[in-house]
Amino acid sequence: MENRNYLHRLLFIIKKLRSSKVATFDEINDYIKREFELKDGAKDISIRTLQRDLNDIRDLFCIDIKCNSSKQYYIAEDIDDEYSNHNRRMLEAFDIHNLLNTCGQISTHVLFEDRCKLGTQHLFGLLHAINNNFAIKLTHQSHYQSTPTNREVEPYALKEFKGFWYLLAKDYKDKAMKTFGLDRILDIEITKKKFIWPANFSAITYFKNCYGVTVPNNSNFEPEEVILLFTTEQGKYLKSYPLHESQNVLSEDENEIQISLYLFITFELKMQLLSYGDSVEIIKPKSLIEELKEVYKSALNQY
Repeated sequence: MENRNYLHRLLFIIKKLRSSKVATFDEINDYIKREFELKDGAKDISIRTLQRDLNDIRDLFCIDIKCNSSKQYYIAEDIDDEYSNHNRRMLEAFDIHNLLNTCGQISTHVLFEDRCKLGTQHLFGLLHAINNNFAIKLTHQSHYQSTPTNREVEPYALKEFKGFWYLLAKDYKDKAMKTFGLDRILDIEITKKKFIWPANFSAITYFKNCYGVTVPNNSNFEPEEVILLFTTEQGKYLKSYPLHESQNVLSEDENEIQISLYLFITFELKMQLLSYGDSVEIIKPKSLIEELKEVYKSALNQY
């Protein structure tokens, strides 16, 4: 119990300073007490405890918290940018964890999405295999096959897309790079077979021109410039939540927003564009325009 309260306290301090930007010791202490009152009673802390906690936050989460001349605490910076997104996701998970802990009292007011298992039970084992260059054997149930298949692969990376997790790996059977949805993996076995990491391979670079998790294996398949014209409402949403890291706003007025992307034109990208309906007009390339026009025509013919 004490260890759990200690971790909660560290996360409460981070949350308070993320939201308030600056806070005095008393404000931090009051916030911690309010949060603990929702769980198992108020917990006062001392200045000494806070200082020790700040050191632990720096060591554990690479978040540097300092005190200014007005005796207000603030987050100076994330020491390592690599941890910034990780820490944000950790805090989000912590918020949901706290909510689930009180779900018995608020279950009629909080509606969780009913979804399939995400395969997250495999995450730790797969990451261990990746970090140690161990080949793995996995049993995979494809959406398109009636029976599972057994694969032996070299695991290279884990990637999240739209709330699902995927394993990027090289299949020994055909030496091709593939992505496997963790929700479709029935079982994994970490072997003692070591593999040699591909020279100069980077998963970040591999997915750089990709929307989603599918990268074309055809070496002749090149990324292209895609220009899209959105309604103002949809365009504003995409400015806040870009489709891809290459997204660039070309023009904007009170009626429309034009953006450009540079990426592979894959099935996942086409499905995303179709989901916008009449909120988007494809300006370029012509091949994508013609392909989606055929999809719309085929859909219309069904009615």
